[in-house]
Amino acid sequence: MSRRSIPLLRQLWTLPSFNLTPTRSVTYMPRPGDGAPRAVTLIPGDGIGPLVAGAVEQVMEAMHAPLYFERYEVHGDMERVPEKVIQSIKKNKVCLKGGLATPMGGGVSSLNVQLRRELDLYASLVNCFNLPGLPTRHQDVDIVVIRENTEGEYSGLEHEVVRGVVESLKFCSERIAKYAFEYAYLNNRKKVTAVHKANIMKLADGLFLESCREVSTKYPGIKYNEIIVDNCCMQLVSKPEQFDVMVTPNLYGNLVANTAAGIAGGTGVMPGGNVGADHAVFEQGASAGNVGNENLVEQKKANPVALLLSSAMMLRHLQFPSFADRLELLWNGLYRMESTVRRTLEELVLLKKSLMQS
Repeated sequence: MSRRSIPLLRQLWTLPSFNLTPTRSVTYMPRPGDGAPRAVTLIPGDGIGPLVAGAVEQVMEAMHAPLYFERYEVHGDMERVPEKVIQSIKKNKVCLKGGLATPMGGGVSSLNVQLRRELDLYASLVNCFNLPGLPTRHQDVDIVVIRENTEGEYSGLEHEVVRGVVESLKFCSERIAKYAFEYAYLNNRKKVTAVHKANIMKLADGLFLESCREVSTKYPGIKYNEIIVDNCCMQLVSKPEQFDVMVTPNLYGNLVANTAAGIAGGTGVMPGGNVGADHAVFEQGASAGNVGNENLVEQKKANPVALLLSSAMMLRHLQFPSFADRLELLWNGLYRMESTVRRTLEELVLLKKSLMQS
């Protein structure tokens, strides 16, 4: 058995999937001084947050990435994000954040929403795609969900008119449409789909569609279409490969991004970020439903892939593309390695059985 299995094991190291050296003919030319280390605000967060944030710190140190972290302890049960944390993000322009638990109901507002409003992080981006070596029901999934972050139902504009009667205001502007088409244009994407419920909310979602239609005329090379949010969810779980870039109001985007993440492999592996005109906060792409999972915390089995890939997005945002490439190639290689080793072990088990029978 050992003699016949050795060639199989040797083949692992000659597979193309193990070649992690990028091949390109044109390189990134930095400006003088671009290699100076950059400060990044780090908020480990709650639950598994410190575990995955610690993994990112170790990887960045091993890569000798040109950045250093200013670490702050922030937790979801606080009334507000401490002012020193806000000032750190405003100074550094960039933040890496673990999940913050949000209390259900009551009068405590979400610190995630506070950060977005305080820094005007109006665009949320979640990239949902198939990872090599991670089997899923659907293949060829590569969806970018761009969600409005500060308007819509999540704007927090609600009040009690009289006892037992609560009123919530919804508004929207065209800047999220502009960002979605600009993203598609700069990233060579072919289609932008606007997700809406204008058949019912004719004024609010109707204004959102008007903005998207007007902006689409400025990008003739990008196909534009529209889909009602309930039909969108059905299409996502049946034929997700038909979507490219999706632009949505706030509430719909939360649902669509989590659905797309589940289809592509789970919220624990999908990267994302929030960006405004001056600042950016990178975090796990879809809702961190595993933040409060005490079993994961106790067993230290939290999956750091989402935050690591979000860190690659952050490195590219900081104009360190080679480090971002290195990080992404590493995880692609590790996933392929795991898949290849699994197949090889299965072959060895079959080989053992055949030898025992002969």
